[in-house]
Amino acid sequence: MSIIPTLKKDYIYKLAKQGKRIDGRGFNEYRPITIEPGIIRKAEGSARVKIGNTQVVAGVKMDVGEPYPDTPDSGVITTSAELIPLASPDFEAGPPQEDAIELARVVDRGIREAEVVKLEELCIEPGEKIWIVFIDIHVIDYDGNLFDCASLASLAALYTAIVPAEKFDLGENYPLPMRGEPPISCTAAKFNNALVFDPLLDEEEVAEARLTVATDAKGDLHAMQKGLSGGFTVDEVKKIIKGAIVNGREIRKKLQESIEKVKQNDT
Repeated sequence: MSIIPTLKKDYIYKLAKQGKRIDGRGFNEYRPITIEPGIIRKAEGSARVKIGNTQVVAGVKMDVGEPYPDTPDSGVITTSAELIPLASPDFEAGPPQEDAIELARVVDRGIREAEVVKLEELCIEPGEKIWIVFIDIHVIDYDGNLFDCASLASLAALYTAIVPAEKFDLGENYPLPMRGEPPISCTAAKFNNALVFDPLLDEEEVAEARLTVATDAKGDLHAMQKGLSGGFTVDEVKKIIKGAIVNGREIRKKLQESIEKVKQNDT
């Protein structure tokens, strides 16, 4: 480890002991969040989300395809993520790296386990034709907490997406069938016995463990993803879940407000 990262780690650890963070936030506090749905006209759904300096764009495209043999009357979701070199010097061009695969998997799991997309309504002909929903995640700027930013962008894109039925001679276009209030993913990092939500890149670089928790409006858990080599105690996990529920409520309000604005503009 070089001298600069070591000094940075010592500084972040020292602040944590004092109950402080390098940007002045509280341990449970998120950076400012901006949600902008409908930024890509050629996509069925899209959104740009900024959490602090972290910026992600998500696009939704749809196509007609064959169902899986074990779900002949259900649509399909497939999620991919691209970490472009422009977003961070640590990202490389070429095939998806391990970080990109993990990001896509975490976002996909949160959406799939909550069953927010009514896949049963995306069946065109049982056993023959269904709608395939492609979620493409593009990281534009990386300053920590990609999981929450990518998840939020994907949800905003889905909840404002339109099924392109006219394009395939399947009737009139209609909104992508979605269920109720979406699950919200909240991520916490642990370092020097401190638990901080919405970690900055500098905090992620010194973190020992990371936990992403997706909860719904009722506070029920839908998905959890643990990262890095460190561990959490039972009490720490409970504390993170509680914080995820509280933060999730506020983030969900922002998401719903952005979705409503799009719907009002379309009417």
